[in-house]
Amino acid sequence: MGLEHVLNAGSVAVVGASKVPTKRGYQTIRTLLDEGYEGIIYPVNPKEKSIMGLHCFPSVSEIPEDVDVALIATPARTVPAVLEDCGKRGVKGAVILATGFGETGAEGKALENKVLEKAWQNQIRLIGPNTSGMINLKANLNLVGLKDTPKGNIALLTQSGNMALTLITEAKLQSRKGFTYYVGVGNEADIRFHEYLEFFQQDPDTRAILMYVEGMREGRKFLQQAYKTTETKPIILLKSGRSSTGKQSAGSHTGALAGMSRVAKGAFERAGIIVIENSDELFPAAETLSSLPPIKNSKIAILADGGGHATIAADTLTDLGVDIPELEEKTKRKLRAILPGGAAVRNPVDVAGGTDDNPAIFADCANIILSDPRVGGLLVVGLFGGYGIRFAASLAMMEEDAAHQMGKMVKSRNKPIVVHSLYNSEKPHSLDLLRYYGVPVYGSLDVACKCMGVLAQYGRYLKSYHAVSNFVFNWGAKAKPEGRKLIDNALGEGRLVLLESEAKQLFKLHGAPVTGDVLAKTADAAADAAGQMQGNVALKISSPDILHKSDANGVILNLSNKKQIKKAFTEIMRNAKAYRADARIEGVLVCPMVEKGVEVIIGTKIDDQFGPVIMYGLGGVLVEIIKDVTFRVLPITRRTAQKMIEETKSSPILNGVRGEAPYDKKALVNLLMACSEIIEAYPQIHELDLNPVIVHHQGLSIVDARILLKPEKESQPAGPTA
Repeated sequence: MGLEHVLNAGSVAVVGASKVPTKRGYQTIRTLLDEGYEGIIYPVNPKEKSIMGLHCFPSVSEIPEDVDVALIATPARTVPAVLEDCGKRGVKGAVILATGFGETGAEGKALENKVLEKAWQNQIRLIGPNTSGMINLKANLNLVGLKDTPKGNIALLTQSGNMALTLITEAKLQSRKGFTYYVGVGNEADIRFHEYLEFFQQDPDTRAILMYVEGMREGRKFLQQAYKTTETKPIILLKSGRSSTGKQSAGSHTGALAGMSRVAKGAFERAGIIVIENSDELFPAAETLSSLPPIKNSKIAILADGGGHATIAADTLTDLGVDIPELEEKTKRKLRAILPGGAAVRNPVDVAGGTDDNPAIFADCANIILSDPRVGGLLVVGLFGGYGIRFAASLAMMEEDAAHQMGKMVKSRNKPIVVHSLYNSEKPHSLDLLRYYGVPVYGSLDVACKCMGVLAQYGRYLKSYHAVSNFVFNWGAKAKPEGRKLIDNALGEGRLVLLESEAKQLFKLHGAPVTGDVLAKTADAAADAAGQMQGNVALKISSPDILHKSDANGVILNLSNKKQIKKAFTEIMRNAKAYRADARIEGVLVCPMVEKGVEVIIGTKIDDQFGPVIMYGLGGVLVEIIKDVTFRVLPITRRTAQKMIEETKSSPILNGVRGEAPYDKKALVNLLMACSEIIEAYPQIHELDLNPVIVHHQGLSIVDARILLKPEKESQPAGPTA
């Protein structure tokens, strides 16, 4: 069932209605009445006849008319019975305020499961439990009791009532913006984040979606829906739980998996989500993206009335990945014509006192700058809004005229303007006029720069939208019959790991270069196999029960003659049996030694929130210390594979250092794509590990390959297909 009847409810039953002003069952009814909710309110309390002039019913099932949503303001233990009663009346949705569910441990989780079972049996969609409630500002449907929430075009989703209060208060005090909906998602027991995204994407009044997230139960479905939503509406997200302590705190709130891992941040950004890491930037970013067009070319100009602010802004924006281009000569000539001789007109533009007696020149400069095709947006920094306060009251009218002109300019030029003002806290009328036109104004220069940064980030994303993966797997479509047989044979033998020879064979089936290894069961066979190879060889134990060969002293390198090889074979077999007496040993793998190159690591795993992910980074024995790795949610595109390589700190090594030839990054991209294809082709794979892969000037070599499988009962796809 969709969310229309829940979020746009035309009738509300308040279960636990009360005459006590401190109770939620009182506050909700009072707020609904005071704010002019036009739907029908049904107080439910078996001990009362009427509340605030409304007839009170002993139970939901005894209400004579249909009910869209029930606000359940009773203790956790009563909720299953209340839902059973709601089902008799055909209630379509319920908002469960109580705590004491999955966030509290095993007993609470059992109760939450019982609540969910009752909801499903009665076809009731649930918000919560452990929620602060829900508000539909358009319909004055306020199930939170929070008064004077400003109306606007931002949908707010949070898992913290205090964060919601912070954001709503910030909107009231510092902005002209407000909200279409607020939903306290709570434990996300039934309605999931991706369902809210779909609803808000279709809502014509919502321009942006603002989220505070502690945990997420169906991360891949969320990414898939976010990918669709961000094509038309920006999503701004702050996720808590990045530290181990923060993760514990988040878990105590929601009972869902928390933790802002590198996987999560990369996945969100790849879906077009604007990830915010500082809470004081969260609402400003949403305000900006809901008001202004994105910057299409990632290039902005800075207009300042002082060099200090201009320099700081330029440095900050550069750190945020925004370009500060030099203006065209024609633009500079026009600026020189209206500014004093000491003005800087390259970019940043410093008016050098040219606005002291006429701040309306700001608008003239802005118009000239925004007409420059190199410029995608404008950041105004400094005193604007304060000239009438700082110098002369007569200048205030000029500032107001400039504000009108700049406000209209955003629409006529289709380029954004953001203003930083030292006088923001003074609340001059000129700054309020800017906000009237949707131009954000901030007292913090860092926040103003961040807002320009997110406009550029969103613009870059939209420009490359169709080159980004939609996070949907086509399970099994590219599987090879021989590959399926390899995996089926292993599972049939009770093995949850492919032998290295089998893993390399699977990669070879999917076009990846592998060394010409030979599995030998005797010392003589090992010596004969080595004789067919050019150069020195390595011997490795081959056993499904010994995953880390080096730990068992099961690897010997750089063997050059038959005597060495036979001796090494015997030594490896002895070491393996000493390491694990019951290990199944298939023999010893004879591998040609490969030429030197750059060692990298590639691996995949099943992430708890997002399903299969891939890792790439600098390989070798120091990988766990240096941790120069990057992650992506699978499947990936070639463009994504290229970006994974480029964003590691070690990537310049692949370009060649001190005059040596570059290494084969194209072959590396091909291997990353092969890994993505293999995971998509065989849902039985739990994880794979290639370490090291040696990248050469031409081509590469997979030196070691390991593939772990899921038990057959768990071999369904690790992530939804749609």
